[in-house]
Amino acid sequence: MQLRPVPEKTLIFKAGPWSTPPRVIARGSDPPPNIRVDSRPFAVQNSARVRVSFLIPLYNCLPLTQAMLDSLQATLPVGLDHEIILIDDGSADGTRDWLRTLSSDATLPNLRVLINDRNLGYAATNNRAASIATGDLLVLLNNDLVLTSRWLEPMLAAHAALGPRAGIVGNVQLSIRTGEIDHTGIVINAKAKPVHDRELPPFAPALKPVPAVTGACLLIARELWLRLGGFDTAFINGGEDVDLCLRAARLGLTTAVAQRSIIHHHVSSSPGRKLRDEQNSHLLASRWRPEFARLSHRAVCRDYLARELTAATVATSPLDVLQAGLHAAGLTSRPPVVALRRMADALDNEFSRWDKILPARG
Repeated sequence: MQLRPVPEKTLIFKAGPWSTPPRVIARGSDPPPNIRVDSRPFAVQNSARVRVSFLIPLYNCLPLTQAMLDSLQATLPVGLDHEIILIDDGSADGTRDWLRTLSSDATLPNLRVLINDRNLGYAATNNRAASIATGDLLVLLNNDLVLTSRWLEPMLAAHAALGPRAGIVGNVQLSIRTGEIDHTGIVINAKAKPVHDRELPPFAPALKPVPAVTGACLLIARELWLRLGGFDTAFINGGEDVDLCLRAARLGLTTAVAQRSIIHHHVSSSPGRKLRDEQNSHLLASRWRPEFARLSHRAVCRDYLARELTAATVATSPLDVLQAGLHAAGLTSRPPVVALRRMADALDNEFSRWDKILPARG
């Protein structure tokens, strides 16, 4: 779903302990008017008894960190029992000096500050923060988010609604640069690759089950995090979130997007990540090859139909086309042979490509 850019809007947060002057954030903290959101109240079960730990890893980008924390402070539900854990992973832009001023501030009883002796990476840094968390629920937050009014309540409600099946809950994320939808979950596409879903139909249901969600903003019970062992540090700043969600699914738990929770994200455009991303993708596909094949069947069928129905001549049998259409529409549970064959070919092609471009491991 392509959305027109959000009209420029300015929000001034009241100055908090994170910064001295009021912080000015472009594009506002409310969902843009061209996204329809069901705004009915949420019933969060036993909310008064739930303690939430917000885990925020930091690596440079101090102005973004301060803006994000201002937005967090401005949007926390009244009376929420919580703690905020900031953990620096080797910043060299003044972030560490700023954190030391916060850690000595007696007016911030809910704030905890950790500083890594060296750069540990995203996975290990989150794991360290989670190891000291005291909340019943952990909320992982990137430091380049701008949180919106009532972003947390739908995530809490979604987790409560899933009950004993609750795995990991994500939300809808808009690109601050373009105003367009950047994330409504992670799916496996017809090429056996995890990709961001960017669909948000009008009046979308409150809860959408998905294979995975991004670690930029996710909610998970601390007990489940500990049971899963947190993020796998074999992943280098990417892929650990998908791996975590698939490990939760292996336990029979549901990962879902709370589609009434909408936030803004400075989507990463870091240079020099291509090889690292390929390594993470290779590790994911190696570990989860059967799951990738299963999760991509309907995408494969849709891709197959698009090719066949627009071709000058149909290259395969009408029966294959019919079976692919039924499966793509969700009317059959068993994938057709043509989907199985094409998925196997796609995975074989990817592994052959990785063999050529990735350094051999001794």
